[in-house]
Formats: sequence, C-alpha cells, structure tokens
Amino acid sequence: MNDELKQIGLRLKGLRDALELTKAEFAASCDIPLEDYIEYEAGKKDFSISLLKKIATQYNVDITTLMFDEEPRMNSYAITRKEKGLAIKRVEEYQYQALATGFANRKADIFIVTVEPKADDTPIHLSKHSGQEFNLVFKGRLLLQINGKDLILEKGDSLYFDPSLPHGMKALDGKPVKFLAVIV
Repeated sequence: MNDELKQIGLRLKGLRDALELTKAEFAASCDIPLEDYIEYEAGKKDFSISLLKKIATQYNVDITTLMFDEEPRMNSYAITRKEKGLAIKRVEEYQYQALATGFANRKADIFIVTVEPKADDTPIHLSKHSGQEFNLVFKGRLLLQINGKDLILEKGDSLYFDPSLPHGMKALDGKPVKFLAVIV
C-alpha cells in the first residue's frame, strides 16, 4: 500500500493510544471488524472516506486531522486557492482534494474527487456513512450506484442523497470523472 495509507494508519493508532483503547475496543466502538481495523492501522488495507468520517464523528476529531495531520484554525472563513486543497490519493482509482480543511468546526466536508476509469468488469466498491451527500459532476460521466439502483450523471448533473444507503461509483467511457462532493 502507499505511504499515505501508512500515515493515516499511524494517526489512527495515535488517536487510539491517546484514548487508551485496545485495538479491539476501538474497532468495536466504530463497528469495524477487528481484522480490518488491524490492517487499517498498519496501513495495509484501503479504507473509505466514509469510514474516516465515522471514526472522526465517533471521537469528535476533525476528519482533516485523520486524513492530513492538519488542524483547522479558521473560524470566520477559510480560502482554498485553485489546485491548492489538501490532496490524498489512497488508491489508483480515486483522488480527493479537500476544500474546507482550514475551517474549524465546519458542518460539511467538501472535496473535489477524481475517479479514474477501471475495467468494465471491475465491481463497484460500496460504502455508507451517516449524514447527507451532494455530488456535482464537472467532467466526464459517472455511474453512481445507490442501494442497488444505477444512476448515470453527466457534466453539470447533480445528486443529493442519503449516504447511509450502500453507494459506490465508477467512471464511464474509459475517461476520468471529476466531481464536487459535499458531505454533511
């Protein structure tokens, strides 16, 4: 796995150690199978943003801290200049650029997500998390599967949905997709 996964794993371990919890206690508190949590903490297994959001919510820490080891400092406004958002590329298929990381106590997490194309027979990885989510496609065509229903979004299309339902995405036409994701 890549270095970013290892770094996030170290931050998860640091949080767990600060809370004085065993791996089993921490995993159980976030409803994560222990075997999976051990691999996440070791940086050996990929995870979803929704999983990090779940952990951040459970322990009242900012997702930015888990993802980037940055503490938000602004409370009146925070500017993110073009192409300057904190970026994470966990796996080859997805890249996230966080746009609101500098704002403390924010109500939403905002990302520009780039999805690289995969082989047509590659299954869609499904995840779920609490809250609400809004996606707006800037470039390409995106297959978004929500609770077993396939929806195709094109440039300019948007979708607001309940992310507690299993959902996942896939770039279409062999081309990358870029979209705005707002998670509240």
